[in-house]
Amino acid sequence: MAERPEDLNLPNAVITRIIKEALLDGVNISKEAQSAISCAASVFMLYARSCANNFEMKGKRKALNDSDVLSTMEEMEFQRFVTPLKEALEAYRKEQKGKKEASEQKKKDKDKKTDSGEQDKSRDEDNDEDEERLEEKEQNKEEEVDN
Repeated sequence: MAERPEDLNLPNAVITRIIKEALLDGVNISKEAQSAISCAASVFMLYARSCANNFEMKGKRKALNDSDVLSTMEEMEFQRFVTPLKEALEAYRKEQKGKKEASEQKKKDKDKKTDSGEQDKSRDEDNDEDEERLEEKEQNKEEEVDN
């Protein structure tokens, strides 16, 4: 739990970046306005989390999920954000799925390299054994000639 109320605020760097992205080029914002926006955003997030927690408890779960957040937005009368949130969630899931598939493919490629490396190693060992046999045969022939 937070020791001070300020600990519940969102990071200033995040708030500043969001504000700069939302404003037109050349528009500046005062420190006081930035602080007020930061405080409002923090209060909004705490309220949204509290409402989402109610949905979580009704579902008898210990973890917050996406449907809790979407239901919260509707309860808080922010229905206009539900569709963009769903779209962002779908895009996020596709991105994560793509990353997972890429990771699996990379792992498969690595395994193939390892397998082919082991095959090459066993081939090299077989070649070494063949060379040793040939050398032994040659030595035996030389010994027979000497005898």
